[in-house]
Amino acid sequence: MRYITTFLLLTHGTICMLGFVSAFKLAAVPGLSGQTLWPLGAGLQRALGLAWLLVAVGLVLAAFLRWRGLGSWWLVAGAAVVVSQALIVVHWPEAKAGTLVNVLLALAVLFAAAGARFDAAGRRQAERLLSGPLGAPTILTNDELAPLPSPVRRWLLSTGAVGRPRAATVRLRQSGGLRTRPQEPLMPAVATQYFRVDPPGFVWLVDLKMKRLPVLGRDDFDGRTGRMLITIGGLIPIVNATGEGIDRGAALRFLGELVWFPSAATSPAITWEPLDDDSARATLQADGFAVSAVFTFDASGRFTSLRARRSYAGGPEETWCVAAHEWRAPHGVVVPVAGSVTWKLAAGDFEYYRFHIDDVEENPERLFPR
Repeated sequence: MRYITTFLLLTHGTICMLGFVSAFKLAAVPGLSGQTLWPLGAGLQRALGLAWLLVAVGLVLAAFLRWRGLGSWWLVAGAAVVVSQALIVVHWPEAKAGTLVNVLLALAVLFAAAGARFDAAGRRQAERLLSGPLGAPTILTNDELAPLPSPVRRWLLSTGAVGRPRAATVRLRQSGGLRTRPQEPLMPAVATQYFRVDPPGFVWLVDLKMKRLPVLGRDDFDGRTGRMLITIGGLIPIVNATGEGIDRGAALRFLGELVWFPSAATSPAITWEPLDDDSARATLQADGFAVSAVFTFDASGRFTSLRARRSYAGGPEETWCVAAHEWRAPHGVVVPVAGSVTWKLAAGDFEYYRFHIDDVEENPERLFPR
């Protein structure tokens, strides 16, 4: 889509330049005589020629910004399209064909503006989640691990989180692929997620490509309620889900994703129950309800999988599984950086998400870097 929009902007800008050339009679332009709907004097004709020049420069500039992936392109393009269409109306007999290109560009600008608005709303929600006093993070000590089941202690020691400041806030960037139905190809996805540990909550902002259409989504949890919002380009909602199943599912997401900031495992909101040498059940006490999941660890202490019961597609609960395949220490704490998320359905396993953690930072100095 970026390449198509860039091509249209550049081509339209080049054609608009001909209006300037014709008005100032710099060269003969076949098919352009400067004819207008109303008789205009020579001075006004030149003024319109300068306007064509400005539109051409604006469109070419917008094409450059779009090519570079800079979000401000649509502001420049929108202004240029409005002026361009006004000039086309004045020169309608000869310039009316440009209306079709302006309509296409206006749609691209509309979706870009809606996407920017959606992104801004997500950022404001993350700011609200992370607002309020946090205090200086305390150090996670070895003594605090004593009440935990042995596999959980082994995991926390292996991550390197002991002796480091606890995570109070977290910024995470991930990429991967998502699908909504079995057998469908994975849709490329990139996401940024913000967490607050106490009280527990998160905002997940995702950008997908679905059959070449831009899809923007947001999952969030504020410690009590959750919401899932998926849109076409930030403009057309296709999923806007709330309710008890979404609340519990969002709480389970937080519980499962604390493996990316392990010190949160000692939060007062979370209790652990031993199961065997390699697994333990964690329970998160949310505001008004509790959710549980079974965590499994290998002999070296690495988190390998999670299993829980969770509402599937707004219906009955099914088994929800997360598996880790790769581990690294982006900022000194070992975390799973690649894995998959799967539903265990009666019809068979449905792997709906594959993730790769590009970066995870605890207590970042700037939550929203410029």
